[in-house]
Amino acid sequence: MKLALPTAVRDHLRGLPPGHEVAWYGDYEECRAAAAGAEVLWLDFFRRPQIEAVIRGAGGLRWVFTRGAGMDSQPLELYGERGVVLTNGSGLVAGPIAESLVLAMLAAAKRFPELVRAQDRADWLRRPPGLGELQDTRALVLGYGEIGRAVASRLAGFGVGVVGVRRRRSEDPAVIGPDEWRPRLPEFDWVIVTVASVTANRHLVGAPELAAMKAGAWILNVTRGWIVDQAALLDALRAGRIGGAYLDVTDPEPLPADSELWRLPNVIVTPHSSWASARFGERSAELFLDNLARYLAGSPLRNVVDLQAGY
Repeated sequence: MKLALPTAVRDHLRGLPPGHEVAWYGDYEECRAAAAGAEVLWLDFFRRPQIEAVIRGAGGLRWVFTRGAGMDSQPLELYGERGVVLTNGSGLVAGPIAESLVLAMLAAAKRFPELVRAQDRADWLRRPPGLGELQDTRALVLGYGEIGRAVASRLAGFGVGVVGVRRRRSEDPAVIGPDEWRPRLPEFDWVIVTVASVTANRHLVGAPELAAMKAGAWILNVTRGWIVDQAALLDALRAGRIGGAYLDVTDPEPLPADSELWRLPNVIVTPHSSWASARFGERSAELFLDNLARYLAGSPLRNVVDLQAGY
């Protein structure tokens, strides 16, 4: 069996089982060549047209592994046509993203960016710019999957009450269904967006949802910029209808230098970096090797993407 694998994680894949042909690749053109004749492909990050070209040129492909979680750049219909199984990296970066969300919430409560800017000016402020606490606040998590549950577990230690939104309602009173969260928006100090990056979620949070939020509440988005209506968000921020926003993702990306979001005092922007971790390669390889063992044994794979649902 031939495997096509990225050289970027070669050091983490020393546990590959023997007896298989391995073609290593370092860039897109090398990936196309490596994938030809391969049965298994570890597909690193490329644009959709490039991914389509790789898949179409790999007639013997049976399983594609990607360490990304969002599938909006993947040609899912092509996988279906070719009968190729796609597995993703759901859960690999849930911990780092959850930590980034907690960091942003603390920064918002304490208005920490103002303290950093004061340090840049060598300005000893006469009073703290922020007097907020996380204790006894409430957070609504839109999308209670791996990331949503990871942030909820961490927020519990700060005394934050969390309600998660899932596709199906649960017996757990802290988990509600997709038709229940909008009427409850005024209850929450934090609205955390971790839903799947599927077309149906475009502008899931728009002007009506922002208007319904509690005065002073913050919205935090780590999924895709287009899930929140950015024009409506700017209006709400300018008008002071919400407290602020943490945006690890924007629409478009990179965020243009002339965007007002860079300059609003109640906005924290990070460059789609909430997932970043020195352990990402190691964790990705562990997941791949576990799934490879399952594949060779004919056992069910982990993180199989539902090509119809899009995640």
